Amino acid sequence: MAMFDLDRIITDLFKTTVLPGIAIGLWLTDLISRLTCMVVVLVFLVAFVILPIIFSLSFALQKSILFLTFITYPPNLDLKRPEKSGLYATRNFYINHHDQEEDIDVNIAVWHVLPNDLVRRYAKELNVDERTIANKTLPTIDGSTSNGGSILPEEKDAAGEHSDRYKRIEKVLRSDDFKLTDEKHEQNLFEETLRATTNDVVLYLHGNTASRGAPHRVELYQMLRALNYHVLAIDYRGYGDSANLSPTERGVVYDALAVYQYITSITKNPVYLWGHSLGTGVSTHLLSLLTEMSLPGPKALVLESPFNNIKEEICAHPFSKLYRHLPWFDYLISKPMYNNMLRFESDQHIAEFRQPVLILHAEDDLVVPFELGYKLYRKALDTRGKSWGPIEFHRFEKSSHYGHKYICRAPNLPEIIVRFFHAYRDAQY
Repeated sequence: MAMFDLDRIITDLFKTTVLPGIAIGLWLTDLISRLTCMVVVLVFLVAFVILPIIFSLSFALQKSILFLTFITYPPNLDLKRPEKSGLYATRNFYINHHDQEEDIDVNIAVWHVLPNDLVRRYAKELNVDERTIANKTLPTIDGSTSNGGSILPEEKDAAGEHSDRYKRIEKVLRSDDFKLTDEKHEQNLFEETLRATTNDVVLYLHGNTASRGAPHRVELYQMLRALNYHVLAIDYRGYGDSANLSPTERGVVYDALAVYQYITSITKNPVYLWGHSLGTGVSTHLLSLLTEMSLPGPKALVLESPFNNIKEEICAHPFSKLYRHLPWFDYLISKPMYNNMLRFESDQHIAEFRQPVLILHAEDDLVVPFELGYKLYRKALDTRGKSWGPIEFHRFEKSSHYGHKYICRAPNLPEIIVRFFHAYRDAQY
């Protein structure tokens, strides 16, 4: 083992000194000037020594590189008007919670996307053109058409009228002073849809960069609403139009917890957690926290393009390609982030909660390599209790070109999701 470590150190030292060594060699043979040689060596020292040292000493820089909140797209996005992003019948609102550790109030921005079956029923009242509502063939389970992940027939009373659950919604809509543009009226309507309908709920936790309005995220909401799920998508602190605060791992997890508790305070319907990329680290940490707090958790968890822990993800990320072979990479890059509690250790958290887990990963994912998602899957198989919720893993072929963001375009994804959610909507773990 000692010889192996020595060989690795020698190899890494060679890789990190080859550029300045070449420059010095060319200068000694008079092929380049002394000034050129000094410039090359100086650039090397700044890029590969000084910058990593600055990174290791700056918690703010570590958070900035991890969360990438400064990357926003598309330009001029109006998050207060989700219809401009192609989301009809969607409520934009804010949830305020108190961060006790930092002793600050945090405002979290949320979109609530109504399921299509409900939008179609009340298209006129919701000011939606029925022609814009997607008509998709819903997956079936045992010959029955799925409805929001469940197989529930529409309830009618003895006179053939709609059940009370719809009458409660209609009562809000038909009140004398009801206006959808009034925030309080909109709140009453959307919260009543959560209480009164049988549609299941998906809480979506996005990855780093941009906001809840990023186009690939909107595509996923549209797919889930077409399957008749309620979708609630959030922006953590520092993202979108949520509180302008610097995010931390603990902070974004508590932001997600606040929205989860808002949902469960309104509806008893099954809730599922969906995390993508960095959101998978938030999701597993949140479920671990709920278990630790002895609070009821969601029915199941979907991890889309997950990594096993942030240390290995940093080493595998394209941004680190020039740095990962530095002998001091672990000391100046990985360890400082770990010591500052920027860990997102999904491989540890996944062994701390019982809920079923579905992992989705594309073989051509360049941001979070497929191998890290599969490694998390193997870790879960080895560490979770035998009586706990199962772990499922679905790979998407490289030839499909879904990459890191577009598994939502897979033709078989709706059936995968509906079958997974339906299998565990009534299970207890």
